[in-house]
Amino acid sequence: MTLDELARSRCRPRKGAQDALAAADIQQHLHLLPGWQLASSRQGIEKEFRFDDFHRTMAFINAVAWIAHAADHHPDMRIGYSSCHLHFSTHDVGGLSLNDFICAARVEALLGRD
Repeated sequence: MTLDELARSRCRPRKGAQDALAAADIQQHLHLLPGWQLASSRQGIEKEFRFDDFHRTMAFINAVAWIAHAADHHPDMRIGYSSCHLHFSTHDVGGLSLNDFICAARVEALLGRD
C-alpha cells in the first residue's frame, strides 16, 4: 500500500480488539507516514507540525477539523502560535486502528507531502 492509497481508503466504525492493529501492521503503516511516530504509550501516533505564523497554523487546524469531521475520526490537538501537535488513536479499540493511519495520510495529502 502507498501513502496515496492509504489516504483514499475509507474510515469505518471500528470497535473492540478485533479492529486493533497488530504491531507489524502498525509499523508497516507508520513507515508510509513521514515524520509520524508511535506515541510513548504505544496507543497512538503523533506528529508536530510547524508553520510560519498563527494564520497558517489556524488554517491547518481548520482543514484537519474538516478531515476529522468528514471521517468521523477526531485527533487530539495541542495548538500553539506556530505549531500544532496531532495525536490519533482509536479509543473504541484501545489503541490503533486503520482509521488513525487513514486520517494521518489525509493530513499529509493536505500539505502536499508524500
